[in-house]
Amino acid sequence: MAGDDSSLVFVNGRYAELGARLRAEYAQAQPFPHAVIDDFLPPDAADRALEEFPTPGSIDWIRFRHGGAVKLGTRHELQFPGFIRDLLYQFNSSVFLQFLESLTGIGGLVTDPYFEGGGLHQIEPGGFVKIHADFNIHPRLRLDRRINLLLYLNKHWKEEYGGHLEFWNRTMTRYEKKILPVFNRCVIFNTSDMAFHGHPEPLSCPAGMTRKSLALFYYSNGRPPQEQSGGHSSLYQYRPGEVNMLHQVSRSTRRVLHKIFSRLAEWTRPPLY
Repeated sequence: MAGDDSSLVFVNGRYAELGARLRAEYAQAQPFPHAVIDDFLPPDAADRALEEFPTPGSIDWIRFRHGGAVKLGTRHELQFPGFIRDLLYQFNSSVFLQFLESLTGIGGLVTDPYFEGGGLHQIEPGGFVKIHADFNIHPRLRLDRRINLLLYLNKHWKEEYGGHLEFWNRTMTRYEKKILPVFNRCVIFNTSDMAFHGHPEPLSCPAGMTRKSLALFYYSNGRPPQEQSGGHSSLYQYRPGEVNMLHQVSRSTRRVLHKIFSRLAEWTRPPLY
């Protein structure tokens, strides 16, 4: 891929045009700024990424099994197949940052060479990621997390398989958008303490199929004052009708428990989304 201009995916006027054309729509999207872009990669690049995507048993995936998520992930670039690794490097290029800055209106974006929480994600039947707001400070760079990018690689995906990415309102009373994770669909959205999202329903695709995605996160040195808060790990939320045992204890006790759980999360691997 390197050294061949024809393989430089984002050196293409299409992306500059997309960023400019979708900027106003992105800013006005509810419940928080976002864009859903189909056919995001050139067809041959998307096909090759899917062809190389590792199966659940082919690499040393990190397996997460807890109340917030049941999923697979890896951020270890030496485990990325060659084409996917080069593609992820291009997502971290200055050319792509220019597209993101044009689309989102956020200047001075910084990439993450460590792929903390990002890289390759995969969910097997029965897996899920509960609704949450993301960790907000990069654990190594100490920069503010601002943008998530998810690229789905699921061909022939049917509505009944589920796996929808859901965007919820600030009061967690309803979802505002459900996005089916179909092949070559890219979802880009702002992250904040109130950007509640996830894949909360257990995946119901047939055995042998998985929900595959590439995940990249982008940062800045600072963020708007109204979005600032102390550093935290993922803030999981409860949907209407879900049981929250913390409602049975006092507010002060909930604060203490939240601090304990947040600190425990910081001592373990950074979460994958």
